[in-house]
Formats: sequence, C-alpha cells, structure tokens
Amino acid sequence: MKHLSTFLLSTMLTMGVAMTASAVEYKTIQPEKSKVTFQYKQMGVAMDGRFKKFAAQLNFDPAKPAAAKADIEIDLASIDAGSSDADDEVVGKTWFNVKAFPKATFVAKQIKANGANQFDVTGVLTIKGKSQDIKFPLKLAAQGNAAVFSGGFVMRRADFAIGEGMWAKFDVVANDIQVNFQLSAVSGK
Repeated sequence: MKHLSTFLLSTMLTMGVAMTASAVEYKTIQPEKSKVTFQYKQMGVAMDGRFKKFAAQLNFDPAKPAAAKADIEIDLASIDAGSSDADDEVVGKTWFNVKAFPKATFVAKQIKANGANQFDVTGVLTIKGKSQDIKFPLKLAAQGNAAVFSGGFVMRRADFAIGEGMWAKFDVVANDIQVNFQLSAVSGK
C-alpha cells in the first residue's frame, strides 16, 4: 500500500510539473480568423457593423495573467457600418474624423483571473484623442497551441465626441455602442 501511495504521489507531481512546463504563451494574433464588431441603435432599430482592419499585440500566458500584455489598434477608416453612405459619413469630421485621428487603440493595464478561462481586463480605450478607462470580462477558449479570446463592452460615443454637432443628440443614433471582439491567437513569436 505504501508503494502504491508513493507511486500515485510521484505520478501526480510529475503530471503537475509537466503541465506547468507545457504552459502555452499566446503571442501571435491571426487577423483572418479574428473580428471586431459593434452594435448600436439608429432611430430605435438595431444595427450591426465591423472593422475590417486592425492589429493586435499579445503576450498572454493563462497561468500568469498579471504578467500579460495586450493592445489593439483599429484602423477607423476600415469601418463597415452596413452601407457605403454610412461608411462615408462616419469617417468624416463630425464622427471619427479619420484624417486627424486614423486609429482607435486599447491598451490593457491589468488582467486578473476570474475563474476557469475567465479574466477581468482593465485598460485604456482611446478614440479621437480622448481616453477612457474601461473594464470588461474576457473568455479564453484554448485548444492546444491555438486560442480564441472573446469579450465585449459598452462604450458611450459622447465620451469620445463621436457624432458632433447635429449628431451629438441621441434621438437618431443611440449613445451606447456595444463593442465585441473575437481574437484568434497562436503560441509562438
């Protein structure tokens, strides 16, 4: 019996060391398998959109979330708001003003574990030169050396002066914009 318990204990310790040694650190985003989308209401009607171009930098080990680094840069001119007229309008001066502010950025400041494959992310979102602290839940779906990071948050367009002048009111386009993302990543360089 003593040999059996010694064997079981050494096997469990060996498995624990092996699992720790084989921890995966995700570093490379796969843009073709990733997406950044948004939903909003226009005159009470739900609308969907997306950004076609973005880049993300990631250094994430699920076993060490406090040491993680993550940021994303979105090319605002790549917006797809559902029609070419809408796309042309929102890149203009009263909305995103992409000539002066071509990118939106998010930089993670803190990532904390909040359960199995769930994390709380706090960081800074910057649009049109205005920065706001945001916090959102992040889910990790890992499969070997690949993973999908998904999450979302509500941003208020007034916080970033998105929609100025006659568009500053919220009777036509709502203030709350739901932003969602799915970032596919692999381990490596």
